[in-house]
Amino acid sequence: MRRAILAGGTAILVAGAYASFAISDATWARAGQAQTKHAAAPLTKHATAAPRVCGVTGIDATRSAPLSPAPVSPWSEPGASTCTARVSHGFPIPDPRCTPGAINPDLTLVILRDPGFTTTHCLRDHATSAREKEQAYGWYGTHHPANNTGMTASCELDHLISLELGGADTLDNIWPECGPAGVDRNGTYFHLKDTVENYLADEVRSGHISLAAAQHGIATDWTQFIGAAAAHRRRGGAAVRLHESDQSPQ
Repeated sequence: MRRAILAGGTAILVAGAYASFAISDATWARAGQAQTKHAAAPLTKHATAAPRVCGVTGIDATRSAPLSPAPVSPWSEPGASTCTARVSHGFPIPDPRCTPGAINPDLTLVILRDPGFTTTHCLRDHATSAREKEQAYGWYGTHHPANNTGMTASCELDHLISLELGGADTLDNIWPECGPAGVDRNGTYFHLKDTVENYLADEVRSGHISLAAAQHGIATDWTQFIGAAAAHRRRGGAAVRLHESDQSPQ
């Protein structure tokens, strides 16, 4: 499922319709489930610039830069089963060595507010292909689930810093967000993270939070914003919009 983003205060529907929020308190309290190991084969690199259908000029969809201050050493592709997801507030967050998060410097606040900007047409799968992103399952020793579509989806190859927050579409910003067991996609951790991304995107575009602060915050620990995102919804703020991160899970 593709999502829309808010640009200039207007919701841009990329595909589909608005989805309801259906994550229970019991789901919020559950931690990540252990995953079985799965190695990924090396793949050919893929990169293209944003296509003309983007509607916004001045974007190079292949750009990627680490958050400032830069890490001690440059990011390098992890080996199979060398990454371990951690748990914060009962929810999974990625291994910072393997998924430190990255931004696209071209995605300024002006661009993110532009009505012509959509993550689907301007960014997604231009710096790395969907197939290349699947390598992240192997890095985390996580099994790629079968039938990972629609309401049966249990994992998403998630952008740690979402594209609607200026995140890069590169592998250092990708991790497999899976679980918990026994729920449909409305109860998944990646669906809950979507609400955080929507909240932060609204706050950034309204000027309540700086773009840099939102990027650093979600890269450090996305779970710290769960309460604020829930309060934002109760005040009539962002429901689970159909935005960039609620893509068809891979």
